[in-house]
Amino acid sequence: MSMALRTLALAAALSVTGPAQAGLFADDEARKAILDLRAKVTALEEANKKLASAQEVQDQVTALRRSLADLANQNEALRAEVAKLRGTNEQLARDFADTQRRLADQLQSFDGRLKPLEPMKVSLDGKDFQAAPEERNQYEAAMGLLRRGEFDDASAAYQAFLKRFPASGYSDAVRFSLGNALYGQRQYREAVAAFRAFLASSPTHPRAAEAALALASCQIEMKDVKGGRRSLEDVVKTYPGTEAAQVAKERLASLK
Repeated sequence: MSMALRTLALAAALSVTGPAQAGLFADDEARKAILDLRAKVTALEEANKKLASAQEVQDQVTALRRSLADLANQNEALRAEVAKLRGTNEQLARDFADTQRRLADQLQSFDGRLKPLEPMKVSLDGKDFQAAPEERNQYEAAMGLLRRGEFDDASAAYQAFLKRFPASGYSDAVRFSLGNALYGQRQYREAVAAFRAFLASSPTHPRAAEAALALASCQIEMKDVKGGRRSLEDVVKTYPGTEAAQVAKERLASLK
């Protein structure tokens, strides 16, 4: 109980029990006065409790408002962070797109550099095959030497080709042309070996009859008339109906 209520109750008690008033009030009135006083005290106590509760409510409201303010500040900070992250993500997306474009450009450039190195389809003497650019270039260079009559350089180029590309689709044509280059150098023995190697690897080649005729010519140049005659007879027998067979017949006739 507060100090004001205690003072009020004491004053009431003194007013009831004092000797000057004892004869003026009956017992019932005294009891009623005490009950009224107690009721007032109770009402005052209830009012005081309500005031205390109101203060607690006010304190809670103040605390809630403070919490709401803190949440608002946190929410604003989160918004700023989200905006920052969104900006970062947009920058990352732009960077990624730029990287993709640069990569595509690099791949295109790389493909452009690789394309000249890719194998290409070649058709030669009725045969189709794949040849690397270096392979084709080396073959064409050797053929150019042969066409210009540079037989020494041509034979060296053909031999280098066979060593560099032993399984090339050009190999048959290279062996045939090597025989011709050696023949042009008057290296008949080596030319015979080249033509025989060509015929052994490709007996049905479109130029096989021509190679067999050239082999016979080499033998005749070497004064091996007997061997040359046999080779000419083989041309007539193995490749009948060809231009080479007709030439072989004429040479056989001249040898008699």
